[in-house]
Amino acid sequence: MLVLASPATTLAAIEAFKSSLREFGYVEGRTVTIEYRSAEGHADRLPALAADLIARKVDVIVTGGGNVSTAVARDATTTIPIVMGGSLSAVEAGFVASLARPGGNITGLTVPREIGAKQIELMRQLVPSMERVVILLRPHLMPEAQRAQAKANAAAFFALGLDFVDVAEPGDLARAFTAVRAARPQALMVAPDPIFFNERARVLEFARAARLPAIYPLRDFVDAGGLMSYSLSATDIYRSVARYVDRILKGAKPADLPVEQPTKYELVINRKTAKALSLTLPPALLARADDVLD
Repeated sequence: MLVLASPATTLAAIEAFKSSLREFGYVEGRTVTIEYRSAEGHADRLPALAADLIARKVDVIVTGGGNVSTAVARDATTTIPIVMGGSLSAVEAGFVASLARPGGNITGLTVPREIGAKQIELMRQLVPSMERVVILLRPHLMPEAQRAQAKANAAAFFALGLDFVDVAEPGDLARAFTAVRAARPQALMVAPDPIFFNERARVLEFARAARLPAIYPLRDFVDAGGLMSYSLSATDIYRSVARYVDRILKGAKPADLPVEQPTKYELVINRKTAKALSLTLPPALLARADDVLD
């Protein structure tokens, strides 16, 4: 078995994955072979990586880091099983026919798009005067119709303006940061994608320099000095991924394995960063947090 991973597949997640595989009897280097592939945030490298995996006649491809790697794997093979490690809105993205009956060769875990609304709700608690939010994301992540709907929902439910700034490659970040400043938002949201994880030092430095409260897709950003994250537990996701892999290696077809929507989310807050931004952390938000970094 070989794994198509991403920079956002953290060491902790990989260890959780391997630990769960061992519980099913798969020991790396003895009863199973795991190879790792990463595009290091450069989407144009993914097709070659996927082609390499297919040429090696792998048994299962595991994709991580949002939708990009899943889309590339889907386009590369219709026969090798693909297990998603948390792709966004798998039905809307066209990866599966439905959650209950995926069809085709893809299954795994998906994140509902409603997570964005929950992140806005959390930011509103921290920044009550918030009137405009900018989201950094990859161009492919939300089609124009979905962006228009998201803007309408933000206006209707939060009385909030919502702008999108696209980043296709790391070289776009400087332009994107200029566009964010020009929008004059009171908060920033960063979409889940390997490009932002790989370039998180630049993203965090921009938010610090702009004195812009931001919410991130992984706690790794908060560990590195970011303000807040609300996300799935990567270790929990990859434990579940191992379960899918076990069932597939034992003969189950991806088409018959329902796609799961994880229910456990983690809220992590960096108190030092909040203080640097002159933000008061509401007691209710602190009580809700899974971890508060000092």
